[in-house]
Amino acid sequence: MAFELSKLSYSYTALEPYIDARTMELHHTKHHAGYTNNLNQAVAGTVLEGKGIEEILKNISGQSAAVRNNGGGYYNHNLYWEVMAPGGSPSPEGELLEAINESFGSLEKFREVFVQAALTRFGSGWAWLVLQENKLVVSSTPNQDNPLMDVADVRGLPILGVDVWEHAYYLNYQNRRPDYVNAFWNIINWDEVARRFKG
Repeated sequence: MAFELSKLSYSYTALEPYIDARTMELHHTKHHAGYTNNLNQAVAGTVLEGKGIEEILKNISGQSAAVRNNGGGYYNHNLYWEVMAPGGSPSPEGELLEAINESFGSLEKFREVFVQAALTRFGSGWAWLVLQENKLVVSSTPNQDNPLMDVADVRGLPILGVDVWEHAYYLNYQNRRPDYVNAFWNIINWDEVARRFKG
């Protein structure tokens, strides 16, 4: 069964003014579609064909660069689209908020740490909120790597991620990555983050 490009649950205009429609359309139909198509080509006719993306990623160190880059790009973007929503959703609450407070001291401190991870990721990559057993940590990865991979410095289950490749923001924000990362907070789908947290 081939990997398929995910369908968004909202329109390309729905995240404006924080992420513009043209960026959304290009990001989804060109970049994410490219990762999806290239992943299918990379696994075709190999022992990976028919395996789930999580299974492929957890043993990525033994795979080709094409599988690593496109597999990560496929998975990361699926998560990215789902942890955003038009207008965002209410701030985290319940068990997720308790875990954030326990791990970082407060929601505000978590935001500082997360934003810093996104802003200090050199070049292209991602910043993540990661569930490690019963603790939450923040990390960042280069390129299309993620915390599921056995090559990641910080391993665990990613439950929130922000794409800091320039293609995610350059049309609207140019080189102003801080403006984009701060705008991202207005469209976080905390309900989805909580769902991933609870497993």
